Amino acid sequence: MKLSILATAFAVWTSNVAAIAVTGAAEGFAKGTTGGGNASPVYPKSNAELVSYLGDSSARVIVLQKTFDFTGTEGTTSGTGCAPWGTGSACQLAINKDNWCKNYQASSPSVGVSYDNAGSLGITVASKKTIIGQGSAGVIKGKGLRIVSGASNIIIQNIKITELNPHYVWGGDAITLDGADLVWIDRVTTSKIGRQHIVLGEKASNRVTISNCEIDGSSNWSATCDGHHYWAVYLTGSNDLVTMKGNYIHHTSGRSPKVGGNTLLHAVNNYWYANSGHAFEVGTGASIVAEGNVFQNVANPIDAGTSGGQIFTAASGGSACSLAWAALARSTLSAALAALTTSALLVSSPTSRARTSLLPLLLRVSLLASPRPLVSVRSEAESLSARGLLIFLGGCR
Repeated sequence: MKLSILATAFAVWTSNVAAIAVTGAAEGFAKGTTGGGNASPVYPKSNAELVSYLGDSSARVIVLQKTFDFTGTEGTTSGTGCAPWGTGSACQLAINKDNWCKNYQASSPSVGVSYDNAGSLGITVASKKTIIGQGSAGVIKGKGLRIVSGASNIIIQNIKITELNPHYVWGGDAITLDGADLVWIDRVTTSKIGRQHIVLGEKASNRVTISNCEIDGSSNWSATCDGHHYWAVYLTGSNDLVTMKGNYIHHTSGRSPKVGGNTLLHAVNNYWYANSGHAFEVGTGASIVAEGNVFQNVANPIDAGTSGGQIFTAASGGSACSLAWAALARSTLSAALAALTTSALLVSSPTSRARTSLLPLLLRVSLLASPRPLVSVRSEAESLSARGLLIFLGGCR
């Protein structure tokens, strides 16, 4: 009997150990991030414990086993905001943060707003932290995470952040970086966010990798009044180095991502779906290397109205490219894909958009030479938009 009890206890213990291990390692610019390392895991039971563990000076592995609901914990604020995109039931309203309505939307109608204070400012995350969800249980509701003021060496993996005043622009950001380094955001889902899902502010955030995440922009309220969230990923730090790999970004209408501030972004093997506006917004100083990305039902993969930055693909060349472009000239996308799959590219059209099924490579690219500028990227993009599927072919002419 005693042996049986011990065996059961050991089995439970070993399953918990397996559940709390970080999956994989950061690729790209945040390679080498270790977070809390080998620190003994802690299991916060309350909101207060979670805030304390995240913000203290100790190296920590913080395991989330439940939903931490911050809605209503810091009261609400009522006041006058504005309606820059109209007062329809599907339109986001705006909080008058720092007189934003007065300074930038003076002609917009004034409206009453009432929002949850907890969503306005995220939980501070200090250096050497691993935040990891156990199974599907790790959820932070009503409040985001904030990595600022020199915090570094942080892993956020397998959690969900949701319900940050989705009615309102300036209602809160899911994950904020502003003056950080070595941050790996992996297998994180963000949904129903008031402002940015992921934002890198104007201060240097240095080396960042965003991988295998789901940016879920579906919402009952949006700046485009169509159920597609406009404010998705905002990368405008000072000389930041950012990798985005294997992410699923869907039901957005803009800024998916917006890149500026001399940021170098490597966007590889990401999947954009159901974007009613634009994906890439290329701002002043931005440098983007885009490889092997898939755009399906995306109105504009690149915002034609932006300028001042550069976007590159990787040159691959070869007979497969020639065959592909010849096929595209005849408006036969299937023939182009057939030509590409024989050598330069391997295309897999996803049938399931579940987070876990999207993480494998959707498009494998053979990279044979250095990047080249996309002088006519918009026209090239349009030529590939048949059947609602657009693929950056990486240098095929």
